[in-house]
Amino acid sequence: MFPKVSIVVPVYNVESYLRQCLDSIVKQTLLNIEIICVNDGSTDNSLTILKEYAAKDQRIKIINKPNSGYGDSMNIGIQGCSGEYIGIVESDDFAKPEMFESLYNVAIKNDLDVARCHFYTYKQKNGAIKKIDACKMESNVLINPQEDVSPFLQWPSVWANIYRRTFIQKNNIRFLETPGASYQDTSFSFKVYAYANRLMLIESALIYYRIHEQSSIKSKDKVFCICDEFEEIINFCKDKMLYEKLKYLICSLQYKSYKWNYNRLEMPYRYSFLLYFSKEIRKYREIYSKKNPYFTLKDIKKILIIKFIPFIYKYRKNL
Repeated sequence: MFPKVSIVVPVYNVESYLRQCLDSIVKQTLLNIEIICVNDGSTDNSLTILKEYAAKDQRIKIINKPNSGYGDSMNIGIQGCSGEYIGIVESDDFAKPEMFESLYNVAIKNDLDVARCHFYTYKQKNGAIKKIDACKMESNVLINPQEDVSPFLQWPSVWANIYRRTFIQKNNIRFLETPGASYQDTSFSFKVYAYANRLMLIESALIYYRIHEQSSIKSKDKVFCICDEFEEIINFCKDKMLYEKLKYLICSLQYKSYKWNYNRLEMPYRYSFLLYFSKEIRKYREIYSKKNPYFTLKDIKKILIIKFIPFIYKYRKNL
C-alpha cells in the first residue's frame, strides 16, 4: 500500500533541533506516511540521530549524500517519494500532531493539487509564538490560482503545504539547484501556483517555523540569492508562455522580496545590492510603473528614488 503522505526532511547540521522535528513527525495522527530524510553531508551528529530514529521507525528512510545544497536535497527527496501527497518539514521546524491528517483529508475531499495551512513563527531566542495569517487569501474556499492570485502573495512557505505527487511530477516542478544558496522556496512556490488549478487553505495553523536569533545576512555569497530565484521565475514564465499574463505580479513580488532582502543585509553589502535593484527597475521600467496595478503611490515614489538616485538609501536602515 502506498503511503498517503510522503514527508521530506532536508537535514544539514541541525543536531540541536532535529529530535524535536522528528518527534513531531513520527507522532503524526496520520499513520500511513513515509518520512524521507535527506542528509546533505552534515558534519555534526545529525546523521547519527537520523539512524537512531530510523532504527525505531520503519517509515523513516535516510538518503545520505555529500553536501550539495538545499535545492538538490529537496529534488532528490521529492524524487524518492511514493505517497499520494508530498509534505515538507524543515529540520529545525516542528509540526502539530494533526497536521498531515488534516491537510490530507481536505485534499482528498476536494481533489486538490495543493492543500495549505496557516502557521506559527517560533522565536528561538525567547520562545515567542505568533500566528501568521494569510494575505488576502480566504480559508476553506476552493481557489484556482489561474483566476485568483492570492496564493502568490503568501510567504513562499513550502512547508505549510502538501502537494499532489502526480501534480509535481507531471509538471516537473523542481527547486533551483544553486549550491550554498538561500530562498530556494521562492521560485518553487511560484511554479506550483502557476500550474495549480485546485488549492485550499484551511483555517488551522499547524506548523511552527523557527526563527533563529541571527537573521541578518553576513555572507557575501548570500546577497544575490533572491535575484537568482527571480531570474528563474522570469525564465520559467517566458518558457511556458506565461510572462505577459503574470509580468505585473512578478514585478510586484520581486519588489517586495528585494526590499525584504535589502533590510536583512549587513551594511557592507547593502549598496551593491541596491545598485543591482536599481538596474533591475530600469531594465523592467515598463512594469515598474504606475501601470502596475499591484503598486501603491508610496511604492512608486520609492521605486523612482531607487531607480534614479539609489545612493540616498545607502545608509538607511530600512527601505
